[in-house]
Amino acid sequence: MGERRIPFLKMNGLGNEFVVWDARAEPVRLSPDQIRAIGDPEDGIGFDQMITVERSPIGADAFMRIHNRDGGQVDACGNATRCIGRLLMQEAGKDAVTIQTNAGLLHAYSTGDPFRITADMGEPRFAWNEIPLAEEFHDTRAIELQIGPIDKPILHTPSVVNVGNPHAVFWVRDIEAYDLSRIGPLLESHPIFPEKANISLAHVLSDTEIEVKVWERGVGLTRACGTAACAVAVAAARDKRTDRKVTVHLPGGPLQIEWRTSDNHVMMTGGTEIEYEGLIDIETLEFQRTGPGDKPILEVVK
Repeated sequence: MGERRIPFLKMNGLGNEFVVWDARAEPVRLSPDQIRAIGDPEDGIGFDQMITVERSPIGADAFMRIHNRDGGQVDACGNATRCIGRLLMQEAGKDAVTIQTNAGLLHAYSTGDPFRITADMGEPRFAWNEIPLAEEFHDTRAIELQIGPIDKPILHTPSVVNVGNPHAVFWVRDIEAYDLSRIGPLLESHPIFPEKANISLAHVLSDTEIEVKVWERGVGLTRACGTAACAVAVAAARDKRTDRKVTVHLPGGPLQIEWRTSDNHVMMTGGTEIEYEGLIDIETLEFQRTGPGDKPILEVVK
């Protein structure tokens, strides 16, 4: 390996995979090609999102920069907010931290369990131009969109919402009855979504439980997507399908979501895991594991 080696953490939130860089002392700048190579699950470290922790220009505990596996930058990631919140709280000995993102300020809180973190994802947005959509819809609880034959569509009439990024939720009786790996890319890039969209299949189990499968924008099928869980919970409550406090079951595990009536903020609680510490050569992209999991390497930068 060369001389330009930098440390990283491999983390996940319910199987939502992250590579985390601490760039508060020295910038970490990677090209889209490098990001895609590092994110490759076969030949690279493998991740759903690459998270760069930077100094906050406005005085928050940190700024969180997010790139998807395809190299594109995105504004929000709920599970990453919980993972980075855990690291920042542990290094500072605090029970709450504020994280600046391109989607605004997000807050993470301790639950008393060091592995379970709550993230305040802020207020959802429902206006067609805030999601955004390419044309005006007065009611975004169910928009005119379908895939498949006109007289017998495969999926149709999704709920749409923005929880830091755009989401479309299709309500189905069986989330496994559809080939989301085939139809996900078509829906993600549908012309109605000028910034593309995350696509979820959701089945309401009860007033307090929903099962969900997600095609994530710029990533593909994912074991967990925090903002998708928030989007589904909010869309379900808004349409009177469930209560405002639910458990969302994803392939990677459950997330507890509460859409508070007091301030309309969406609170998300779930597990986090540090898989291992590592070093990567930025020139060659060769990497090695250097430490065990569940031991943060982020250091306070004075």
